[in-house]
Amino acid sequence: MDTKKYWIVVVDDDEISLKNTRDMLSGENMRISSVRSGNDLILFLKKNRPDIILMDVMMPEMDGFETYQILHDYEQEHNLSHIPVIFLTGENDSATEQKGLMIGASDFVRKPINKDVLLRRIHNILSNLKAIEDLTEEAITDKLTGFFNKAYAEEKMPEICKSNRGMLMILDLDNFKLINDLYGHDMGDDVLRKFAVIARHNCREKDILCRIGGDEFLAFFTDTTDENIAYSYTQRINEQLFDLCVSLMGDEFDVPIGVSVGCVSVTDEDDYDTLFHFSDKALYQVKVNGKHGCQFYDIRQQIEEGDFEPDKELQRMMTLCSERGKAENAMLVGQDAFISIYRYMERFARRNHENMAKVIVFLTADENVDNEEYMDAMSLFGSILQNSFRKNDVMTKNRSNCYFLLLSEYSSKDGKTVMERVIEKWQETEFANIFKIGFEVNTYH
Repeated sequence: MDTKKYWIVVVDDDEISLKNTRDMLSGENMRISSVRSGNDLILFLKKNRPDIILMDVMMPEMDGFETYQILHDYEQEHNLSHIPVIFLTGENDSATEQKGLMIGASDFVRKPINKDVLLRRIHNILSNLKAIEDLTEEAITDKLTGFFNKAYAEEKMPEICKSNRGMLMILDLDNFKLINDLYGHDMGDDVLRKFAVIARHNCREKDILCRIGGDEFLAFFTDTTDENIAYSYTQRINEQLFDLCVSLMGDEFDVPIGVSVGCVSVTDEDDYDTLFHFSDKALYQVKVNGKHGCQFYDIRQQIEEGDFEPDKELQRMMTLCSERGKAENAMLVGQDAFISIYRYMERFARRNHENMAKVIVFLTADENVDNEEYMDAMSLFGSILQNSFRKNDVMTKNRSNCYFLLLSEYSSKDGKTVMERVIEKWQETEFANIFKIGFEVNTYH
C-alpha cells in the first residue's frame, strides 16, 4: 500500500454492524465515513467521491442492489468514474453473490466479517486502483513540468469548457529560444521546470495548467471571468520569471524573457476549438504590441468579422442562463450570487406584497468531534437541506456549519412543516446524537 489515505464509506442500516466495521478499519491509514441507508449514500455521493464503498445487501426501503443500480446510473449520467463496491451479506447462498457480481460489484464479504479477509479484499482493490492511477497519470502528465500534457488538453478541455465557466488562457514564453541558444538546453529545461513552479504557485489548486508545446502553456481558471485576475497573474509571473532567470544565469542576464498571455472568457457550453482560436488571436495581439503582457479577446473583433447575429446571440444568452436539467430542490449558490438574488427577491416581495422568509439553519455539536467526522456531517447536512426545501427557494453556505435560506411565497405553516421534515431526516442519520439542528426565522410581509 502507498502512503495515500484512501477513503472508505460503509453503508449499513444496523448500528452495531456499522460500528464493528468501522472499528475493524480504524488504524489502517484509511479515512472512514458511514451512512445508514441507500438514500443517505446517494445524497452523500452527490458531494463526495470516496475510493471504495462497503455496502450491506439487506437494507430496508432500498437494498444494496437497488442502491448500486441508482449509483451506477448516476455515475454514467454525470460522466463520473466508477467507485468500486464491496457487498457485505449475511446470506450464505451463491445466488446472492452471483447477482451482485453480475451487476458489477467488485467483491463480496460474508458476515460475520473476518477482519483479515475484509482488509485483504480492500487492499486488492486499492492496489488495482493505484496501478490504474499511475498509468493514467503517466499518460497525461508532462514529465518536465508536472503539468498536464497536450494529449490531456486535447481530450479533456472540450468537456471542461463546455461544462464550466471561467477563463481560457494561452501562455507563451517570449524569446525563450535565446536561452537555449545562449545557455544550452539543460538551462532551458531548468527554466521551464522552475517556471512551472511559478505558474502553479500563483494560481489556485483547482485551476488547470497544461504544457502544449515547447514553451507554450494552456491554463483554465475555473469559476471566474474577472479580467483583473488574469492581468495580475500575468504581471506576477513575468516579474518572478525574470528574477528566476537572473538567479540562474547571473546579474549579466539580459535576454528579454517574459510571458505573453492571450485570454478569453468561457461561458457554459462554449466550443473549445473556437475558444482556443480566440485566445490565440488575443495572444497574437500581445506579441505584436510589445510582449510580456495580457490581452483578452475583444468581442468587437467578432462583430467586425461579421459573426454577430442578433437572433443567435439571443438564443445563446437564453441557453447560457437557462438551468440544466429539471430542478426539484432548493437552489444552492455561492455568497456573491446569493446577495444579488437576495436583493432582487426583496424588491420583488415589496413590489408585489409577497410573503418571504429568511432562515438560518445550523448545526451544533454536543461534544468534540474529529475533523473528518465534522466534514462528513456538514456535507450530509447540506444535502438534506437542499433536498428538503422547494425548487423556488435559494440557499447559500455562510459558515462551515450554517446555511442561509430565502423562502418565497412563505407561510408559517409551510415553514414549520419543512423544518420538521429536515429535523426528521437528520434524526435518521448517524450524526443525530452528536450534532443538533437549530434555526432562526425572519419573515417579511
